Amino acid sequence: MILTDAINRRIQELLNQKNMTAYKLSYRAGISNSIISDCKRGKVKELTISSLIHICEGLDIDLKEFFDSPYFDEVEAIERVDKDENIVS
Repeated sequence: MILTDAINRRIQELLNQKNMTAYKLSYRAGISNSIISDCKRGKVKELTISSLIHICEGLDIDLKEFFDSPYFDEVEAIERVDKDENIVS
């Protein structure tokens, strides 16, 4: 599974577990609702660690608990192309 998909699924799973809406999470996390919404729709390809920390704070969990999920057992990063050398890493 791609990292972005794993993060999106985990956020949705935690929202369901905590019976919380994306709007309420954004309010509690102190971040824009569009960040949560775009993330859930797959528009965000790489969520910043800062945003993820805010999301965890809004969910009242720490990063360790966030990543303690089977979604991250076999996660893959998206490929990047080095513009100077056209090397995929």
